[in-house]
Amino acid sequence: MAIKYNRRKYSDSELLDLYKALIKPRLIEEKMLVLLRQGRISKWFSGIGQEAVSVGAVLALKEDEYILPMHRNLGVFTSRNIPLHRLFAQFQGKMSGFTKGRDRSFHFGTNEYKIVGMISHLGPQLGVADGIALSNLLRKEQKATLVFTGDGGASEGDFHEALNTAAVWQLPVIFVVENNGYGLSTPSSEQFRCKNFIDKGIGYGMETELVEGNDILDVYHKISQIAESIRKKPRPVLVECLTFRMRGHEEASGTKYVPQELMDEWAKKDPTTNYEEYLLSEGVLNNEMIEEIKSSIKIEINDELERAYAEEPISANTETELADMYAPFDFSETKPKTEAKTEKRLIDAVSDGLKQSMEKHHNLVLMGQDIADYGGVFKVTEGFVDLFGKDRVRNTPLCESAILGAGLGLAINGDKAMVEMQFADFVSEGITQICNNLAKIHYRWGQNADVVVRMPTGGGVAAGPFHSQCNETWFTHTPGLKVVYPAFPYDAKGLLTASFEDPNPVIFFEHKALYRSITQEIPDDYYTLELGKAKLIREGEDITIVTYGMGVHWALEILDKNPDINADLVDLRTLVPLDTETIFNSVKKTNRVIILHEATMFNGIGGELSALITENCFRYLDAPVKRVASLDTAVPFINQLEQNFLPKSRFEEALLELMEF
Repeated sequence: MAIKYNRRKYSDSELLDLYKALIKPRLIEEKMLVLLRQGRISKWFSGIGQEAVSVGAVLALKEDEYILPMHRNLGVFTSRNIPLHRLFAQFQGKMSGFTKGRDRSFHFGTNEYKIVGMISHLGPQLGVADGIALSNLLRKEQKATLVFTGDGGASEGDFHEALNTAAVWQLPVIFVVENNGYGLSTPSSEQFRCKNFIDKGIGYGMETELVEGNDILDVYHKISQIAESIRKKPRPVLVECLTFRMRGHEEASGTKYVPQELMDEWAKKDPTTNYEEYLLSEGVLNNEMIEEIKSSIKIEINDELERAYAEEPISANTETELADMYAPFDFSETKPKTEAKTEKRLIDAVSDGLKQSMEKHHNLVLMGQDIADYGGVFKVTEGFVDLFGKDRVRNTPLCESAILGAGLGLAINGDKAMVEMQFADFVSEGITQICNNLAKIHYRWGQNADVVVRMPTGGGVAAGPFHSQCNETWFTHTPGLKVVYPAFPYDAKGLLTASFEDPNPVIFFEHKALYRSITQEIPDDYYTLELGKAKLIREGEDITIVTYGMGVHWALEILDKNPDINADLVDLRTLVPLDTETIFNSVKKTNRVIILHEATMFNGIGGELSALITENCFRYLDAPVKRVASLDTAVPFINQLEQNFLPKSRFEEALLELMEF
């Protein structure tokens, strides 16, 4: 045997259970490769040669502890005893799978089995593990969370962000790097310079463990010890499992890029044949038992495959597809309990709504850079630490992706999260988490993402190109997100509180220049406003102005300057969902429409609004639909250039021209 096993004090029964769990994914894989050649499945990512890592790790955890696998961790799913017909249905895109045919192979999760599957971007799930562990930590539940990554995926920034955050917060996470020598075809020598991944641990102040990944007894024993230790004393541990991928990245890619001597060397370390030989030498197994075990598993595989194949193919239903993009939510308006009101600035209204949401939702956690004792750069959360403590009002390392992922992890574990972007511009660092993880997760496997991302946005404050851009259309184009953009304190508070009640991910924009420049009398009590409802600020017969955010205030100023223009002024308030009914009714009444927004013109939401109005209200129009927006440049710094960039001055000219058309 190429592997030297240490049975420690494990009984024959325990050794045998590990064997059965280890051999099962191998037999499934062998069957899958046959089906792939027959054209009965379309793609397969093989984990042959790596089974001991998956099986040993998952069996070392308790059944109620989350594990976050990758696409070669079939042994995770089988060791959690997921019925094989459901796995096979998932591979075949059948309804009884976990994604209703919407995603493939292991790109799914299931709270029933405490598994959270990957997305193709690999790294983002590391931050999700942080959030799950944080949830357990805050509840004082003694649980470990285990997340896998590969030696390739560990090159991504998400790896650093997630490990650093876990170390700073002392989260009970086991980070398992499956070092199989290659990231697709790129060898480890071209992925990193250090000898081993455990060498990185010192940089995070983190304990590490190097494990012979093909030795199931070593994996099982060391992960068991680590898990038990971090349950009692929460902290992260970085585990490197040395193993090898015996087949291609996926079957079509082959293994020609791997030197044959390397394949031969690792073939001798096959985790299944070595462990089988060891159990034979220990007298735990005999050939008759091996035949009986394998025969039983093969029968199960064939029976469950036939059950999956017998299921009818999925029939597309457009209504269902659209509905499943969002988690169900029946809004019920909450009105203030008293008539008490106070004059407040927009920033005060946001803070008020946030504070009262924290009081209402005891499982709500706030995360962001400098939001704790400092109160955030805009002081929205000033004093919150005194009210709610540092467990729930958390300063984060300077990272966006891991914290957004942590927000999703909190939601998966039944909590709520708010993530504050210090400036909306910085959200680009976390765009994958928002647009590919939060936005798609309910559509993919029915998991809600109860996360609100607060976004201080907008120009007019001489902050230049990296602190001023209006990037709301990055998110309005991504199904699964809700996008809110209030213009007044009353709306800001009511829409924010409603956003926390909504189980879907909400991107909540707050214009920095409005924070302290406008005031409004708003209810002192908790109240909510429905997302997706525009507001008619002024009513008139001449023209419809459609806008939101700062655009509302520009429009009001221009209308006050031109009292002869009687306009319907529509404040969208919410960009997704969009209140087309209010827009269309107004256009049908006035027969003219001008759209104003601070974001740049090309591919701004004005283009979408113009198309919707043209498609649905063309016969009512007496003039072309007009759009006014900022210049298609970056936001300049100096005042003269910024005022030229912004659309306010051009709006009045365009409005008057349209009135004369």
